[in-house]
Amino acid sequence: MSFFDTMLEDVKTVAIMGHVRPDGDCVGSCLAAYNYLEQHHPEVEAVVYLEIPPSKFDYLRNFDRIVSDFSEDKEYDLCVCLDSSDTLRFGEAAKFLNTAKKSLCVDHHVTNLRYAKENIVQDDSSSTCEVLYGLLDENKITREIAECIYTGIIHDTGVFKYDCTSKRTMEIAGKLMEKGIDFSKIIDDSFYRKTYIQNQILGRALLESITFHDNRCIFSAISKKEMDFYDVTGADMDGIIDQLRITEGVECAIFMYEISCREYKVSLRSTTDLDVSKIAVYFGGGGHKKAAGCTMAGSVHDVINNLSNQIAKQLN
Repeated sequence: MSFFDTMLEDVKTVAIMGHVRPDGDCVGSCLAAYNYLEQHHPEVEAVVYLEIPPSKFDYLRNFDRIVSDFSEDKEYDLCVCLDSSDTLRFGEAAKFLNTAKKSLCVDHHVTNLRYAKENIVQDDSSSTCEVLYGLLDENKITREIAECIYTGIIHDTGVFKYDCTSKRTMEIAGKLMEKGIDFSKIIDDSFYRKTYIQNQILGRALLESITFHDNRCIFSAISKKEMDFYDVTGADMDGIIDQLRITEGVECAIFMYEISCREYKVSLRSTTDLDVSKIAVYFGGGGHKKAAGCTMAGSVHDVINNLSNQIAKQLN
């Protein structure tokens, strides 16, 4: 019996949760867990609680069953927490964790705080979906479940090009492909394809990017006013940080967009041994050595100056 199946003993109700502003790994792992329960444990009542996820993931089975209203007060037998390093990342949904009889955290972030009663955190894995794969019964992974797991893996590995990609990652991807998934369509539709407006905001971000620390670092910022002008949300910013990251000579890339007045969602990427997770943690965030994020307040100038000081400590 798999670890996940064992956790379901004497469990009748399950809450499945992921972090705010859910990305591919978050949505993929949550729906993989939900579909596993639906297909192999129909006696269990499960609910997926997530902020409204990007519509580009609507090809995943039961995407339309994601609940984004957290007003219900319900106590669950088990709360499964996926792809979140701390409880603050759950937003209002954290109450379901606080009242659950049992809890399971499945994650791959080196900054994970081990907040659940049972914690499976593998910071050497490419993604939460890779960790989750090892907790499920391989023989019970259907095509629909495989699509979810594959989606999470490609998004957290940048389609297998980031350093977090390992031999095991590729072996798992191969096994998922054998389930009959349309892997090329999943990659194109959820990772590469962009709307006209998304391309416009990408162009704006690149055009106004600035290098510093002798061109070893680059940053770009999008204001709330600009977001309103283009009618975009944070979900439309996918890919901007990665385009900044591959700028020749750049060791650290920063992209930030305004989520409220003088408050910014900051993404950091490293192309060398520079550890951006240390920088993110310093400012109350988290992540991985080469990919991390946080939320910071102040003007763009203030935020970049503060980040620059922390980056300089490692560059020097």
